Amino acid sequence: MIPFLDLKITNSQYRSELLEAATRVIDSGWYIQGEEVSSFEQEFAAYSNTNHCVGVANGLDALTLVLRAWKEQGRLKDGDEIIVPANTFIASILAISENSLVPVLVEPDEKTHNLCPYKVEAAITPRTKVILAVHLYGQLADMPALMDIAERHGLLVLEDAAQAHGASRQGRKAGSWGDAAGFSFYPGKNLGALGDAGAVTTQDDELACMVRTLGNYGSQRKYNHTVKGINSRLDEMQAAFLRVKLHNLDVEIAQRQRLASIYLSSIDNRLIDLPLVSDMHAHVFHLFVVRCSRREAFIDHLQESGIGTMVHYPLPPHKQLAYRELEAHYPICERLANEIVSIPLYPGLADEQQTSIIDTINTFR
Repeated sequence: MIPFLDLKITNSQYRSELLEAATRVIDSGWYIQGEEVSSFEQEFAAYSNTNHCVGVANGLDALTLVLRAWKEQGRLKDGDEIIVPANTFIASILAISENSLVPVLVEPDEKTHNLCPYKVEAAITPRTKVILAVHLYGQLADMPALMDIAERHGLLVLEDAAQAHGASRQGRKAGSWGDAAGFSFYPGKNLGALGDAGAVTTQDDELACMVRTLGNYGSQRKYNHTVKGINSRLDEMQAAFLRVKLHNLDVEIAQRQRLASIYLSSIDNRLIDLPLVSDMHAHVFHLFVVRCSRREAFIDHLQESGIGTMVHYPLPPHKQLAYRELEAHYPICERLANEIVSIPLYPGLADEQQTSIIDTINTFR
């Protein structure tokens, strides 16, 4: 059996370092907001070429807290519109509605699956305040075009970089393009913790301070609360694990790019559409997503050969019961949702396993 993702293999190479990091935290006697979190924040900010990184509990909180911070700063108010891709994971939408803001769904570019700038500009109204750019699968959205639109219309830009650690465009990394970015360190991400974790990056000193305050019960000083906050802090143990893995992230990205390059050059089946990759060195291949109009038969074919797959995501947010008020027809989004399949790609996937996957795909009829 070739699993879709094998985190045991991915993490086993760091076993001794992870155990050392865990021991360091245990022996420190300091388990919340300690040196590990502070060090990771500095290291990830430097890696992302940003002034600030604020650790939070998870990726959803990262997005939610940025929007909440902008409301506290008077830059947003209830009912303001946030443009967001229709084909994103539901967390992107949850962060908007949690803040009493209005998600405006926009169709993606059918080739890249990321936001289409032309459709973004067409969706802008007097109530639009933010473009939420989701970097799907490890490839950045067209940030130069989106930033130009935002500047011309006076909009804020929030990057959902949950799948794009280390990805870049024109030499600028994910998390450094917009006014702020939210990252997830869910275990399956390219930079994955051994539990839930997340972070906000930004160049804005005041925004970073407000996000940190909101995530610490609305407090900058113990027992003094300036705003109504929540508890959303990066755990000291997870920060220690993330420091180990951050030091190896570029090596793992190179491994992902090598595997993706082999897929792109070796999969040869007219029934399978391969992803459009604009720059192999800028795409970090969190997922390798293909399209097949006969998806269920394709998945069954792979399953019969013991090859695991996933579908990201089979039911778009506007089709979810939780968001029945968003019910509308988004043909590109729905077509993608019916055809996309993610195949195995992760550090530790053996060459012979990849060869088996390719051979199986090429024999699908």
